[in-house]
Amino acid sequence: MIGAGVLLMLKKEVEWIQPSSQKGIERNSVPMASMQTLFDAALTVETAGFTSWEELERADLKPGKGIIKFVSATNWEVQVDTHTAEVLQVAQRRSDVIEAIHDGSYFADWIKLGIFLPAGIGLFILWVTGIYLFGLTEYKKIKNRKRSNTV
Repeated sequence: MIGAGVLLMLKKEVEWIQPSSQKGIERNSVPMASMQTLFDAALTVETAGFTSWEELERADLKPGKGIIKFVSATNWEVQVDTHTAEVLQVAQRRSDVIEAIHDGSYFADWIKLGIFLPAGIGLFILWVTGIYLFGLTEYKKIKNRKRSNTV
């Protein structure tokens, strides 16, 4: 849980976890190509495993970058320029698998709710009580220093 959380914190900095977003030729404007034309461009990439819309896990439109990301069920990401329908990048996206491991849904729903949820709650309680005990000891140290300086 903690290891996967650390990896998720680094997903924008580490290309291996999640591919960086490319930039299209036109940014902050309405896409010129139709959704079907953009998806047809993604269909040309064999490694992504697209043969129809059913294999599409999600499509992430980034108008500010002028791209659309098509993510397959096999965690391959195809980034396509929204104006030229040119494939800009093809890369494996590992952040979704890491997130599923992190929240326990990778294993089973009963593991997610029966093991990972209680472990997360327990970890949060330990964190809160640890901060409280640290603050309490620091407060007592400061109070004792003030008392010894006035004597």
